[in-house]
Amino acid sequence: MKERLRLLFKSTAVRLSAVYILLFGLCAAVMVFYVTAVSEDLVLRQTRESLQHEVSQFDLSYEKGGIRRVFNIIERRARQPGANLYVIASPQGEILASNVASLQPGVLSRLGWIDQPFRYEGFAENNSGAHENLAAGYVIELDNGIRLLIGRDLGDPERLHIIIRQALLLALIIMGVGALVIWFAIGRNALKRMDRMSSASSKIMAGDLSQRLPVAGSGDEFDRLSNALNLMLDRIVRLNEGLRQVSDNIAHDLKTPLTRLRNKAADAAATENPEERRTALEGIIAESDQLIRTFNALLMISRVEAGAVAAEMSPVSLSAIVEDSAELYGPVAEEAGLALDCAIEPELSVSGNRELIGQAIFNLLDNAIKYSEGSGQSIHLSLKREGDRAVFTVADNGPGIPPSRMDDVKQRFFRLDESRSKPGTGLGLSLVDAVAALHGGVFSLREARDLVDGYAGLAAMLSFPLIDAQHGSD
Repeated sequence: MKERLRLLFKSTAVRLSAVYILLFGLCAAVMVFYVTAVSEDLVLRQTRESLQHEVSQFDLSYEKGGIRRVFNIIERRARQPGANLYVIASPQGEILASNVASLQPGVLSRLGWIDQPFRYEGFAENNSGAHENLAAGYVIELDNGIRLLIGRDLGDPERLHIIIRQALLLALIIMGVGALVIWFAIGRNALKRMDRMSSASSKIMAGDLSQRLPVAGSGDEFDRLSNALNLMLDRIVRLNEGLRQVSDNIAHDLKTPLTRLRNKAADAAATENPEERRTALEGIIAESDQLIRTFNALLMISRVEAGAVAAEMSPVSLSAIVEDSAELYGPVAEEAGLALDCAIEPELSVSGNRELIGQAIFNLLDNAIKYSEGSGQSIHLSLKREGDRAVFTVADNGPGIPPSRMDDVKQRFFRLDESRSKPGTGLGLSLVDAVAALHGGVFSLREARDLVDGYAGLAAMLSFPLIDAQHGSD
């Protein structure tokens, strides 16, 4: 329990809550004193206004009836219940008429408002004794030197002040206790969620990559963090799976050419015929070149998937790349007895790496030429705008790929059985897929008859997001 409390008070959520509670307490305390001060000032101001009104009335009565009329008014009002004080005193300070038993010494010696509350003793209602109170007052001097004190008992304002302060303090205590309870509950909940995340993280670090960080579904910062880390874990799993597949494929697909290479080297070493040795060495060189091309393709795919070339992105003219590719592969198609049917929309620009996009297009054209059947056929090549994307399409009349295997051929080293008689490494379409993903594009394979009239083989499509044509470059 102590350990959990220690961890609880170390958590960021609890510390932030503590800061919020402290700030809340300070604001609430300021509010208590502010409201109290405002209420006191309001009561005092109302008291002074009331006394000022009575002073004006007594001035008017004195002008009309002299001191006798003032005496009569004071005697009449003194018999009425209330909080007002009325005192008439001689120039020497002797009380001549009042509704109080005595005053604090020196009160009548000052004219005008009495700055500080003064003490007085009032007559008990049952005449059994006197009690002391505080009052505020105003002293005026009449023409014959007689002084008149008009005051008001401060018992009601003081009691109001105490009630207001007690109510505000009680509210502050209730809010503080509520804030502490909420703080503890929030901190405990946050600690539980962090414990679950830590437990899942420990299992992941132990090698169980199937584990995922818990998501409560509240959409708070913990959920956002868990979602981000879960996406990262999904990416790591995919990369590990890709690495495992690459390792398996290398072990499977490169074993045969390496064995062939070793056998040719052994034959070259065993033969004494210079011509046979020369032929064997040329075969070794050809096999070595094929292996080098395979490893270069693997390295290129790894760089692309890792985003190592992302910093080399710049606006490029996709139309110019496709035109250059068509011009380069035109003679290759002619040698194979094929023709290129081109439809390229100009001034379509994308943000990307020119060499990688060119390599992807070369791979698609090379596959189309390699697998097209019979002379006199043509290969469809087009580039057009579709909404905010540029779509590149290559279609042929070759044997095509079964729809159920179109995703499989994008994997490294995967080759259909009927394709193994053709030269290749099984990495070309994997590279195209990686390049499309790097550029925010989409690589898809379809049956040609669904996209292009007059073609019955395979159609490969590359889609890239467009940018303004003015930013493109050749």
